Order: sequence, then C-alpha cells, then structure tokens
Amino acid sequence: MAGGQAIDLGASGRVLSRRELADMHGRKTGALIGAAVRLGARRGAPLTREEATALDRYIDHAGLAFQVVDDVLDVEGSSASLGKTAGKDAAQGKPTFVSVLGLAAARAEAGRLRADAHAALAPFGPRARRLSELADWIVLRSS
Repeated sequence: MAGGQAIDLGASGRVLSRRELADMHGRKTGALIGAAVRLGARRGAPLTREEATALDRYIDHAGLAFQVVDDVLDVEGSSASLGKTAGKDAAQGKPTFVSVLGLAAARAEAGRLRADAHAALAPFGPRARRLSELADWIVLRSS
C-alpha cells in the first residue's frame, strides 16, 4: 500500500496511462479489498489452486472497479452525498480514470470490471454469493 501511495503522491499534475493507474490503485484500494477477501476465504476449507487464482482475479477486478467508480463519483457526486469534497481530484491535478478514459468510458469500464469480477467467481458457484453482491455494491453505489 505504501508503494501505491508513493506513486499517487508523485502523480499529481502528471498524466498516467490506464495501466499505470490500475497498478497504483491495485496497490492501494485493491490491496485493502484483497486483504479482506483473502481473510474471509481462509475461514473455510483450503482453496484449490484454481480457486486461489479465481479469487485473485476477482480481487483485481473488484478493487479496480471500486476506484473507477470513486473517480466517476468525484465528478458526478455532490460533496454532501460523498462525504468529501466533490471535484477534489481534478482540482489537485490527480490522474483519474475519468481524466484518462473520459466519463462515459469510465462508467463502461466499471461495468466491464463488475462483469469480470462475477465471471471470476464461477469456480465457487453459490458459495460466492456475498462476493458477487459486493461487486454489485461497489459498482452500483452512489457515494
């Protein structure tokens, strides 16, 4: 997480590629979501190699979706609904998925990531219902 934060602090005023943004946020938001998901997964029977790989894919997609939606909400949301200053990222010159992809493409990217997160859960069947619901909440949230 510290590495992702260091990238973030050094990125203000710079243009990052989609890949660089994904890497930075994977180290931050993705790491937090990943820790929670992995801890929950350890509660049950040990994962097979296929399940562990699928869980990693889910974490990558869900974590990135969270950040894409956060960037969209920073543009579309109000300070009251977000609980933080709306438009702050743009005002600080921070690279975001909206600044790299555009608003409509960022929204579409969030939807694609949600679908990919759901697809990654296939090896788990109904046992992954809560993770599926989490992916839905991440993308459909309004704050």
